[in-house]
Amino acid sequence: IEAKGIAVGVRLEHPAEWIDQIQYHSKNGRGKYLPAAEYSFVTQVEGRGVYSFCMCPGGFIVPAASGPEQVVVNGMSPSNRGSRWSNSGMVVEIQPEDLLCGQWGMNNGQQATSSNDSRSSNSRLLQVMHFQEELERQCWLQGGMKQTAPAQRMADFTRKKLSYDLPESSYSPGLVSSPLHFWMPEFISKRLSQAFLQFGRMSHGFLTNEAVMIGVETRTSSPVRIVRDKETLQHITIRGLFPCGEGAGYAGGIVSAGVDGERCAEAVANYLNR
Repeated sequence: IEAKGIAVGVRLEHPAEWIDQIQYHSKNGRGKYLPAAEYSFVTQVEGRGVYSFCMCPGGFIVPAASGPEQVVVNGMSPSNRGSRWSNSGMVVEIQPEDLLCGQWGMNNGQQATSSNDSRSSNSRLLQVMHFQEELERQCWLQGGMKQTAPAQRMADFTRKKLSYDLPESSYSPGLVSSPLHFWMPEFISKRLSQAFLQFGRMSHGFLTNEAVMIGVETRTSSPVRIVRDKETLQHITIRGLFPCGEGAGYAGGIVSAGVDGERCAEAVANYLNR
C-alpha cells in the first residue's frame, strides 16, 4: 500500500431558498417550476485546492460515523430535492507531505519515532489515516462525546468568532456551538476561511451567517491506496487480486467508483479468458 492524499473540511448548510435566490438571481427564488439550485466552487489557497464536494440541493446532513468515538457528517438529497436546506462538503486538499512534520494542530499520538523501525514505516504509510481518525475523534469530543455535531456560523468562522446561537439545521442528532476556527488544524481552517472570502466575492450573499458549518467531512476518499499495475489493474505482487474503487484508493465518489468498477470487471474478464 501507499499513503495518498485526501480532502477534509466541513458540511456547509444554507437555507435552500437562500441558494435559490443567489443562483437564480431572483428574490423570489426558484418559483414553482425550477429545480432546487446547485453550486460548485473551487479555488487554490497556499498551494492546496479548496472546493465544494457532493453538493446536495434541497437535502439533509446525516451522521456517517463507522466506529466509536467518531463524528463524521455527509449529505444526501431526496429525489424531490424538497427539504428547506441545501448543503455541500467544503473541503481542503491534504497531501501526505503536509503531515510529515507532525504539526497537526492536535494531539495525534501516532508519530513515528525512528525511520529505521518497521513500525515507523507502517506509521508513515498510514499517517493520513491516523490524521483522519484523530480529526474525527476531536470532532466527537467537541460535539459532547455523542453524535451531536460541533458547528459554527459561516461568517463567524471567517471572523474567528464563537457563534452564540445556531440556525435551525437538517442534522437530526443536533448541533453544539463550537469554535471550529480554533480547534481544527490551522492548515485546514485558514485555507477554508480564505476560500470562503473568495467564494463570497464570487457569489454575492454566499458568505453569510445564515449558513452553518458542521464538522467534520473527512470521507471524501481513501487515505491509502492498494498499489496495482497500470496495465493489468492487478496488485503489483499478488496475482489475481484487483484493487478496485474507493476503498482501494482509485475513486472519490459514486460515479468515479462505478467507472473504475467497469474497468476492473473488464480486466478480470481478460485475466480469466487468457
